[in-house]
Amino acid sequence: MVILRMILKELWHRKVNFLLAVLAVMTAVAFLVAFFTASKASERETARLMLKMGYNLRIVAKDADIGGYLIVGIPDKTMPESYLEKLAAQNSFSYNHLLATLEGKTKCRGLDVILTGLAPEVCAPGQAKGAMTVAVAPGTAYVGYQVAQTLSLHKGDTIELNGKTLKVERCLAESGELDDMRIQCSLRDAQEILELPGQITAIKAVDCLCFAQGDPVATLRKEIGAILPEAQVFQAKSVAEARTKQRQMVRNVFAVLLPFVIIACGVWIGVLAVTNVRDRRPEIGLLRALGYNTSSVMLLFLGKALLVGLVGAGVGYLVGTGLGLHFGPGVFEITAKAMLQPELSLFIRACILAPVFAMIASFVPTVIAVTYDPARTLTEE
Repeated sequence: MVILRMILKELWHRKVNFLLAVLAVMTAVAFLVAFFTASKASERETARLMLKMGYNLRIVAKDADIGGYLIVGIPDKTMPESYLEKLAAQNSFSYNHLLATLEGKTKCRGLDVILTGLAPEVCAPGQAKGAMTVAVAPGTAYVGYQVAQTLSLHKGDTIELNGKTLKVERCLAESGELDDMRIQCSLRDAQEILELPGQITAIKAVDCLCFAQGDPVATLRKEIGAILPEAQVFQAKSVAEARTKQRQMVRNVFAVLLPFVIIACGVWIGVLAVTNVRDRRPEIGLLRALGYNTSSVMLLFLGKALLVGLVGAGVGYLVGTGLGLHFGPGVFEITAKAMLQPELSLFIRACILAPVFAMIASFVPTVIAVTYDPARTLTEE
C-alpha cells in the first residue's frame, strides 16, 4: 500500500510526464486496434470482391474429355446430381460455394443455343454464406444478349425448349463471350429439357487454399478424389493466383506498418522513463538512504509503467475502436455491417500486452535508477 500511495502521489505531482507516457501507449494501442479491425475488414472485403471473379474450380466426370470441354465449354459426360450432396456434406475448408450445373446444346426457335441449368448454390457446413450467383426460379429463364437480340425477346415473353415452356425473367447484358448465346434456367427444368433426369455435367466451386503450403490443386484433387473417385478436378489458375496475390498484398501492408508504430511508441516511453529517472535522482537517493531496498525502488518505476499501460490500453482501445467504426464503413462498403461490432478480445489483449509493453520500455531506465549510488546523489545535492 505504501508503494502504491507513493506511485499515485508521483503521478499527481508529475502530471505532464504521466500524460505523455499514457499518450504513447494509447497511440500504440489505438493503431493496433484500428489496424487489426481494418485488416480483418480488408480481408473480408477482398474475399467478397474476389468472389466476383467467379468460380475457379471445376469438377467433372472422370471420363469427360477435358480438351473438348476447354474448347467448347460443355463437358461431354454427365455425373449423378448426388455428387453435389456428397461434397456439401463434408466439413471441408478447402472449397466452398458449390454450384451444380447441367449444360447442353439445344434449339430455341430454330437458333442453336447453350442451355445451362443451375442448382441453388450450396455452402459447406461451417463455411461463409452468401451466394455468388442468382438462383433462377423454376419455369423461368435468363436469356443471353445475342439470343435476345436475334429472337427479339423481352422480359415477360415465353420460349419453348424441347416442349418445355419457360418465361423470360431477364435479358442479360452483353458480355462479348459465350454467355451471350446461353439460356439459363433451373436445374430441374434443364434436366427435363435435355432429358437427363438426376444428372449434372459439372460442379463449380471456389477453393479456400489461398495461403496453403504446397500445390493447392494436388491438395484439392486428393481431398475431393477421396469423396468422388469417379470425378476429376481442375483449377482456373489465373483466377486463383489473382485472389492469392491480392490477399497477400493486404496482409503485407499491415505487417510492414505495425512494427514501425510499436518501435516508435516504445522509444517514446523509454525516453520519458529516462527523463523521469533523471528528475527523480534526489528522491531516489533519499529513499535509498532511508532504507528502501532495490526491489522497492524498482516497484516504484515498474508500478508506474504498469498503471501507464493499463490507462493507455483502455483509452487506446476506445480511440482505436472509434476510429475503426467511424472510418471503416466508408472504406469497406461491402463488409461494413461486419465492422459495426467492437472486438472485446482486443480490449482484453490490450489490457495484458500494453502494461507489459510499457514495463519493458521502462526497464532500462529502472535498472539505472536502482543501481545509482545514493551517496553520490546526496553529495551532489
